[in-house]
Amino acid sequence: MNRFTRNCILQAGWMLAFLLSSACGSISAQSFIPEKHFRTEPYPDFPEGHSTWGDIGYNPVDGKVYVGVTNHADKVALYSFETGVRKMEKLGLIHDLAFLRDYQWQGKIHTKIIFDKQGNVIFGTDGGENRQEYLMEHPRGYSGGYLMKWDIASRQLTNWGVPMQYESLKDVEIDPETGKIFAISYPQVHFLEIDPAGNKVTDHGRLGSSHVPRVLFSDFWGNCYYVDWRQRLIKFEKSSGRLVFARESLPAYPGTPGGHIITGITSFAKDEKNKCIYFITYGSKVIRFTPVQTGIGKVEDLGCVYEIDREPRWGYYVPNLNLGANGKLYYIIGGHGHFAKKDLTILMELDPATKKQRILYEFPLDEMVESTGSDIRDSSGNLYFAARKHVKKTGSGAQQEGEASDYTSSPFLFIFNPEKPVQ
Repeated sequence: MNRFTRNCILQAGWMLAFLLSSACGSISAQSFIPEKHFRTEPYPDFPEGHSTWGDIGYNPVDGKVYVGVTNHADKVALYSFETGVRKMEKLGLIHDLAFLRDYQWQGKIHTKIIFDKQGNVIFGTDGGENRQEYLMEHPRGYSGGYLMKWDIASRQLTNWGVPMQYESLKDVEIDPETGKIFAISYPQVHFLEIDPAGNKVTDHGRLGSSHVPRVLFSDFWGNCYYVDWRQRLIKFEKSSGRLVFARESLPAYPGTPGGHIITGITSFAKDEKNKCIYFITYGSKVIRFTPVQTGIGKVEDLGCVYEIDREPRWGYYVPNLNLGANGKLYYIIGGHGHFAKKDLTILMELDPATKKQRILYEFPLDEMVESTGSDIRDSSGNLYFAARKHVKKTGSGAQQEGEASDYTSSPFLFIFNPEKPVQ
């Protein structure tokens, strides 16, 4: 069956699948959305572009989505997508914009992209490949990851420097009230508190070893959260200036490997209306967290990202999560060799009120192999994911973990609206 025929069948079955969804168990086997509800946007003028990571964010000040695209070696391009007019712009290569020397090479932006009160764009850089991992403290190895700010008024990139020499920055978060930035380093897992105004970095110590959880998130008061090696929530409590540890680990399925526990959280989305935060663990659990201003809040287990009678339950990969304007959660399962369905990446909907799930769309790997990004929704209700797809290799090229040897990746911006066609 060709793609055109397949999509026609899917479109025709949309309403029928929707009506039958409640009778098919917790997941509807064939509940597909019409293709007019999503759109893809390429990144122009960067043919070497290989991948994107968690490096995406929506800026409510200028109405743009910002994304970092990398060749996964030594070139990283910063892009902005103006949502109202569908304009994708390459702002430049980080190496050139920040006047980096060759020995200051950066492999990618791994951190999410965050914004201060003025809407300025903030992110951290990462070594991104084996030169970093094996030569981290070698004098000819990796010099360290930089914290950078793109000024949306002057359109200039400011390099705030290396918070910790030889260490990458895997994620960043900001307290919009104070402007303080929090970062986690790689490979030594230092939790850093950075005050750009005072040019001060406070090292709160190592919070893990062996592997580095990739995600920081903040609550509604500016407190910042991470996990330790037991997957316990750790909170930097703003009012006391100290770290607070949860007594219990986050929910996990029996038999979940230690490597999955250590990796912690893969994505999150904030629900401002209900004052809760949803996140997904590397062990495939969906969690609803209700923070409190002082101390650790309430943790609720909403079940598996893919509720089907199949083992292992912990084996799905979901490095993305968005909350729709309708209060439902949307995420894409697949990547790094972990798929819910063989050779398919699936777009899921989860209603946290009822815990009911639906498969909305299935993508072959040459249409989408992986998507990243947390909590990215514009004022029109569009949800954004930093996606990539498999393409046949035509020459030498970087290879992502989980890719077949004759394939490489091609990145694109994936835009989805669950309630109306994407304009």
